[in-house]
Amino acid sequence: MNNKPDYILFDKDTQAIIFNYQQNAIQRMLDFDHACARKTPSVASIVNPTGKAGFHKAYFGQKEILIPIYPTLKEASDNHPHADVVINFASFRSSYATSKEALENKNIRTVAIIAEGVPEARARELAEIAKLKKKWIIGPATVGGVVAGAFKIGNTAGTIDNIIESKLYKQGTVGFVSKSGGMSNEMYNIIARNTDGLYEGHAIGGDRYPGSTLIEHLLRMNKNPDIKMLVCLGEVGGEDEYQIIDAMKNGGITKPIVCWVTGTCASMFSSGVQFGHAGARADSNRETAKAKNEALKNAGAIVPNSFDDFGEKINDTWKKLNIKEKVVPAPKVTLDYNEAKALGMVRKSSNFICTISDDRGEEVTYNKMPLSKVINEGLGIGGVISLLWFKRQLPDYCHRFIEIILQVCADHGPAVSGAHNTAVTARAGKDLISSIVSGMLTIGPRFGGALDGAASDFSHALDSNMTPLEFVNSMKKKGDNIQGIGHRIKSVQNPDIRVTIIKEFARKHFPSCKLLDYALEVEKITTSKRNNLILNVDGCIGICFVDMMRSCGSFTLEEAKEYVDMGALNALFVLARTIGFTGHYLDQKRLKQPLYRHPWDDIAFL
Repeated sequence: MNNKPDYILFDKDTQAIIFNYQQNAIQRMLDFDHACARKTPSVASIVNPTGKAGFHKAYFGQKEILIPIYPTLKEASDNHPHADVVINFASFRSSYATSKEALENKNIRTVAIIAEGVPEARARELAEIAKLKKKWIIGPATVGGVVAGAFKIGNTAGTIDNIIESKLYKQGTVGFVSKSGGMSNEMYNIIARNTDGLYEGHAIGGDRYPGSTLIEHLLRMNKNPDIKMLVCLGEVGGEDEYQIIDAMKNGGITKPIVCWVTGTCASMFSSGVQFGHAGARADSNRETAKAKNEALKNAGAIVPNSFDDFGEKINDTWKKLNIKEKVVPAPKVTLDYNEAKALGMVRKSSNFICTISDDRGEEVTYNKMPLSKVINEGLGIGGVISLLWFKRQLPDYCHRFIEIILQVCADHGPAVSGAHNTAVTARAGKDLISSIVSGMLTIGPRFGGALDGAASDFSHALDSNMTPLEFVNSMKKKGDNIQGIGHRIKSVQNPDIRVTIIKEFARKHFPSCKLLDYALEVEKITTSKRNNLILNVDGCIGICFVDMMRSCGSFTLEEAKEYVDMGALNALFVLARTIGFTGHYLDQKRLKQPLYRHPWDDIAFL
């Protein structure tokens, strides 16, 4: 957790994890950040428990940024340990479990629970956990809170127009707390018109058992030297306001406090009337708004005659403090496109996202590394592939392994379908690109496309703790060939030198070759049935590449699997064969070969 004083919940460096994909709330937080001139976004990451990991594109002022999305809170927190706030938009059915998980996370200090209807027993349990762990809960049933000029929770304070109108883009000197979210937004505006503005304000939520109470926030704000006066909006029902009175009497609250308890009209109704919130119901005369307002006034609080003169009392109290208001110009509001375009204030959604290279500067960068550095450090084509394909600089032996793959797969003669098609197309008078594409279109499961399939099938079998025999039998039962096993010409007695090269390099350089060892045990079973059912070059490359990713320390298991699923290994074959196909194209052009026609005697006319 961040090392803030105990009286500071949020500051200009606070970042939050948003639980549930609330795009509007996220954008409102980022717009507030921009209005406050924050250097970093207040949203560190998003947890989308029903979706996949990825990125959310949002505006940070006029720029667009990517916010990471994770499927679990643990992953989000592990990757963003500096984020000490969770804003929980989970429904009332699941907010207990997710809030509890957040409270038990060592990185999290504050949890805002937005949902209404959280069972009271669950809410009380969460409050106890927070108290035990010295953490804070805002809510349940809250719109949130705000520290002016620094950080706000979700939809607190409404739109950017209301934020500017309420001077929330700059730090004031007034601390405010209420149960009502809707009234909080109104109070921020009242405070802005009658003082130098809000320092901090929270709506604790209207349920009977909120995670934090009015008095807890007031005592905390009383410790803050930047807060010069306090404002509280109570409500009919409960005895929270009497805790404020006790604190005023025992010296816990020493700063001027303006307080009003809403619901004075309750006396006009018969008993049992509830005013909106679950806790807004007076079960005794002591809990009525009238009784509490009188008690507050007798204890020394500044209490208006009605809500209508609340602002006047706030203004009178603030003037007595003789505080000179800091003048901070209001930020410009980002406008709609056509209007903003005329004023030169435009933000336009991009149509493409690129995270691997950038050519806008003096020299192109590969994954943020300048091209000159790539060359000077001798990363080679393997290093370039590691930067552009895998977005990281891999160990040197990984670079060399990639280059060996390109070398052994570059060509395998003119008879294979890809090279044959390239040559035929070249002889038809077509250009280089057309000829190469013609060859490329033959790459698939039967020709060169088995790298990913072999890597996936063998990895799944090993990770499922299947014995090699169980794996072979399971594939036989499904009627599937084992991808990466079998060769038309090569056999146990006539081994493929390419496979030997790959295996020897892996054995010498990789920290672990678990999948290769497993595949060779499978090969013993398959070759006992037919001696050409060997581990072929496609299978060997795919399997060894998985061993490289899993053992080199640069990939997690999930990342290694994701690259196989995306087709990165087959891409190595495609890249390698492009070299060979280009060679066959140039060979046919150089030899000035005529249009090809397949001979009749090589066709069985049936």
